[in-house]
Amino acid sequence: MKLTEHLYRDSLALLTDFYQLTMAYSYWKAGKSEQEAVFTLFFRKNPFQNGFTIAAGLEYVIEFYRNFSFREDDLKYLAEMEKDGLPVFSTEFIQYLREMKFTCDIDAVEEGEVVFPHMPLIRVKGPLIQCQLLETPLLNLTNFQTLVATKAARIVLSAKGDPVMEFGLRRAQGIDGALAASRAAFIGGCSSTSNVLAGKLFGIPVAGTHAHSWIMSFDNELDAFMAYAEAFPDNCILLVDTYNTVNGVKNAIKVGKMLREKGQELKGIRIDSGDLAYFSNIARKMLDEAGFSDARIVASNDLDEHILSSLKMQEASIDVWGIGTKLVTAYDQPALGAVYKLAAIKNKSGEWIPKIKVSQQSIKINIPGFHSIKRFFNNGKAIADMIFSEGLEQDRNSFTIIDPIDPTKRKKINPGELKSEMLLKPVFRKGELVYSIPDIREVRQKTMDKLDHFDKTHKRLINPHIYPVGLEESLFDLRTNLVLKVKSQDVE
Repeated sequence: MKLTEHLYRDSLALLTDFYQLTMAYSYWKAGKSEQEAVFTLFFRKNPFQNGFTIAAGLEYVIEFYRNFSFREDDLKYLAEMEKDGLPVFSTEFIQYLREMKFTCDIDAVEEGEVVFPHMPLIRVKGPLIQCQLLETPLLNLTNFQTLVATKAARIVLSAKGDPVMEFGLRRAQGIDGALAASRAAFIGGCSSTSNVLAGKLFGIPVAGTHAHSWIMSFDNELDAFMAYAEAFPDNCILLVDTYNTVNGVKNAIKVGKMLREKGQELKGIRIDSGDLAYFSNIARKMLDEAGFSDARIVASNDLDEHILSSLKMQEASIDVWGIGTKLVTAYDQPALGAVYKLAAIKNKSGEWIPKIKVSQQSIKINIPGFHSIKRFFNNGKAIADMIFSEGLEQDRNSFTIIDPIDPTKRKKINPGELKSEMLLKPVFRKGELVYSIPDIREVRQKTMDKLDHFDKTHKRLINPHIYPVGLEESLFDLRTNLVLKVKSQDVE
């Protein structure tokens, strides 16, 4: 079954901003609907002051696009819109939307890929009206998942090989937010989720123990532990901090001995409050002395990558990390800020005309033209990404890439000495899917494998080394000349 059949079971054509429809109508009125255009989706800054970003959300985009159409009740709603007593959209335009079939080409960076500011994550080519109608949903479907996947990757890297469980469902932003966050967190490297519906829909392993309310529903903690062990003798992890953490560990050990007499083993304990370094070390010593050295210690309690790193430095005896609120809400940066800009349009002569959006803020000047992205490797390590115009001669002896914000930052690349990879992959051609959607476990593994290609200096939490991403020199010159041309017109 397709993802959207599970989640929505319907077209989401009206999941858009109203101005997308007013622009679509204006394109149609101006006779520009079928004029061919290229748009690119990209972001301007890595989130969390990070050194990298993890792309996510492409499967949602694919299923959205495959199911895109205006239903009769959508068209009826649009037809009944009025402004000052007059219809907003004409009957002829409503009929145009009814008959419209999407025929765009879409290329995208795969989910789990390591990406950086300014590079195109999604490139859409097709009739102008169709490209325009895709703007809002593409941003909605990729912004949040990319943000959470990046947050998860930071946490997983900080865990240094320890499993990280995501259990932020109760704190997530609604049903869609919870499902998207669970999916993106798994792509970013989390080992499991507490979200059972996400487990069903996406095939993510589910995990969980019990809450303090379980303990409190019994007359005493030991009875609660015994009852839980009876219910789950093969997967018994006990929450030990409801009343007194040390006493909780003692009671868990008693239960562990009872289980051992029956041929089972205590899987572990969970600590959800207090000084996690102090209590985890005490618990580890108590468990080891009692003969339960294989019992794992799970920690939770509003953790993030910074607290996790601190606990690692303190040599806390924690084997598994439970991360909730600060992961699924992307607590310290609630939005990625990706944008979708017109990059080129084809004139009546069939010539592609690059388009530029100029700003006093250089970071907001887009990259014009029909461009793509190539990554270069040296001895298995990624060394630079080049944004270049499609059709650029590929057998040149060398390239110079220039930082799009700071032109003094330049790097020369000799491609003959390096391996390289094109990052944009064909997804749709003339509206037909040409991409095989990978299993989410493959995507998660891709994240881990791709991160291994980058030096550890790019992956540190604080002041990461900036990975070089630049415009190929001729594309940089094109961009500069277009900006100067626009500004000279302003002077005139």
